[in-house]
Amino acid sequence: MSTIALAHDPGIVPVAAPVVDVVVPTHDEAATLEAQVRRLHAYLAEHFPFTWCVTIADNGSTDGTPSVARRLAAELPGVRALVRRQAGRGGALRQAWTASDATVVAYMDVDLSTDLGALLPLVAPLLSGHSDVAIGSRLATGARTRRGAKREVISRCYNALLHLVLRTSFRDAQCGFKALRADTARALLPAVADDRWFFDTELLVAAQRRGLRIVELPVDWTDDPDSRVRIVPTAVADLRGVWRLLVAGRHRHLVRFAAVGVASTVAYVLAFLALRPAVGPLWANAFALGATTVANTAVNRRWTFGVTTREGRLRHQVQGAVALAAGLLASTAGLALLHLAAPSPAPAVEAAVALAAGAAGTAVRYLLFRHWIFATVPTPQETLP
Repeated sequence: MSTIALAHDPGIVPVAAPVVDVVVPTHDEAATLEAQVRRLHAYLAEHFPFTWCVTIADNGSTDGTPSVARRLAAELPGVRALVRRQAGRGGALRQAWTASDATVVAYMDVDLSTDLGALLPLVAPLLSGHSDVAIGSRLATGARTRRGAKREVISRCYNALLHLVLRTSFRDAQCGFKALRADTARALLPAVADDRWFFDTELLVAAQRRGLRIVELPVDWTDDPDSRVRIVPTAVADLRGVWRLLVAGRHRHLVRFAAVGVASTVAYVLAFLALRPAVGPLWANAFALGATTVANTAVNRRWTFGVTTREGRLRHQVQGAVALAAGLLASTAGLALLHLAAPSPAPAVEAAVALAAGAAGTAVRYLLFRHWIFATVPTPQETLP
């Protein structure tokens, strides 16, 4: 049983588990760690209304940081020390969050760049059930930051890249001030491969792709001139991570879209051949293509792009019909040209021409599905006032 400090109580009370676990990842922070942890501890004891603990999660320090962390854990009630030999902030957070017995797991940078007054607004929507993930943002409306021009430009460019390439809706992926419900963290962590600085971005992308509720809180943030972040190597590693997520996401969609397309094509051919004797090739093509496209849109909506709610279903079908028009126009034009060249072609030749003409339409439909029809599938997210 852990001993956790209870706010507004001068004594110490034993509780089975804290409500909030504030993890402070460290790497070679022996010179400043004690002062910062004592400052955080004092703030929580005086101002924070829920039971809490502070976990110092060291990752690969070589300067005596683990010894300082263990001493603070022995001296300060509610402070824990976790020492990991491997370097990597993400790995330290992964281990600390997985082992935590708290309801909400959070983390903040050891330099305490973010105003501590934002901690309660950060965790409140998680405890109320309003949100699954909460992140501090230096780029949201209302945020106040003090940092150098170089870091400001790099941060804005990086987040603009995420929005453009990965279609992220959150503004600030890398602010060192985040919180999650513990059950949400345990569900997301297996999907996060990175154990270093890209951990934050990958965690948020995984949350967004699963449709979790992300709340973004503007914060007051002051740059630490003694930051341990090496900008160029970190930026290169982040770009590799973005490329990995981009490729993985597109491959998953492409494989599923292709599988649905194969099934739709088989159904189309069978329907075309069955209808042609009764209504002729042009109408057979229109009916077969229309029926299979409705089914194609429905299956892609649910299976390929993961939309399971009823909201927007009719709109998606209408948009799918617009995508159908491109394929219908191409295949109809192909059949018309075929009949101009050969007035009585064999049914198999007609089907082959329709399939060939529709291949280009398939590529267009995928682009429309990916970047128009399902590009605006909502990810619940808010910016608090």
